[in-house]
Amino acid sequence: MKRMNSEERQLVGKISLSSESNHESHDEVTVMGWIHRIRKLKSVTFLILRDRSGLLQCILTPEQTEQHNLTLESVVQLQGRCVPSKNDYGQIELIARSVKILSQAMPELPIQINGASLEVQLDTQLEHRVLALRHPKEQAIFKIQAAIGDAFRSFLKEQDFTEIHTPKLVKEGAEGGSNVFKLDYFGETAYLAQSPQFYKQMMVIAGMERVFEVGSVFRAEAHSTSRHLNEYVSLDLEMGFIEHEDELMSLETELLKYIFQELSKNYKKELELLEAALPDVPSDIPKLKLEEAIVILKTQYGKTELEGDLDPEGEKLISNHIFKETGSDFLFLTHYPQRKRPMYTMPCGEEETHSFDLIFRGVEITTGGRRIHDYQTLVSAMQRKGLDPEMYRSYLEAFKYGAPPHGGLAIGLERLTALLLGFSNIRRTSLFPRDGQRLMP
Repeated sequence: MKRMNSEERQLVGKISLSSESNHESHDEVTVMGWIHRIRKLKSVTFLILRDRSGLLQCILTPEQTEQHNLTLESVVQLQGRCVPSKNDYGQIELIARSVKILSQAMPELPIQINGASLEVQLDTQLEHRVLALRHPKEQAIFKIQAAIGDAFRSFLKEQDFTEIHTPKLVKEGAEGGSNVFKLDYFGETAYLAQSPQFYKQMMVIAGMERVFEVGSVFRAEAHSTSRHLNEYVSLDLEMGFIEHEDELMSLETELLKYIFQELSKNYKKELELLEAALPDVPSDIPKLKLEEAIVILKTQYGKTELEGDLDPEGEKLISNHIFKETGSDFLFLTHYPQRKRPMYTMPCGEEETHSFDLIFRGVEITTGGRRIHDYQTLVSAMQRKGLDPEMYRSYLEAFKYGAPPHGGLAIGLERLTALLLGFSNIRRTSLFPRDGQRLMP
């Protein structure tokens, strides 16, 4: 088979976009993709071809149809000419001169993917994940998710942040707890990283001042909820020389504005396909101390059991409360108690911390705050948490030789995507979820 040149490869993507302005009538083209639909009539067969950019109607003769075993999802190559034709898929169609099957699909598909939506349970989708991901709506999810990551990077680079890549095999857990995946590292105990936290701080202290990372993190909680994963992608940033956590909250506000502007500008088709509405990000996102939120929930909503943190119901209730009062889908909850925050969090008074969570549409998507930058204060904080400083000696080493005031935050990519698109289950926005029950595919 003749290898296509770069111009021909580009043409494959263009023709399936229904952008007939790129083609003169009777253009000879080669297209390749999956058989999305087949409709056989007495004198003609309509074959709908799907590639990464969309759908194209193709016309085959009865002889061509009989010659080939055409099954849904088979991968084919068609050669022919374009002609003007108003149809459900665009303004042109392809009159096929030749048909070649590149890969034959089995005749019985475990799920049907050529409908308007996938009409199967999520567990069934995940069992047949690769096939399910061929559906345009499923692909739209991950195009939007990729765009969120791209916008995160672009915004921070404009703010003079440097992207870093930190180890995922570590000697100690960043949170100092038991929710870590333990593994054997050549006879030594190691863990999968819960967070790039220590390394972000080290790089700030190393003099880079502003760093970020987009990478997987691992949490060994034995939960089975619609909002948690055991492996997820974290959008992390850390910056030096801050005086207050308000600077971090302001940065995140502008970051979110930028992300949603990029989505609105470049991903309208995907957002419309998923019927997703982008939120307005206020210039000044409402802020509420955690204790104040708990008082509101106790007095106005009867949530008397809350102490030092919010449960999922509490997050939803306080989010709805703020939305009714201000119209904001976002809420910063601040001043979490020291007992609820990791040992590196900067104390605020005797009990609280200079920390915050960002609640979006009733669910926490961000945790952030200032960090302790004084060596001895950090050692004391570890000891108060019952941690052995000797276990964190490589981390502590960085603080012995001058560490600037700093802070940072982390955003869960899958959770942000799910809330943005209106999904109740975070597994919808994970390509291959890892959730305590699933290690395949």
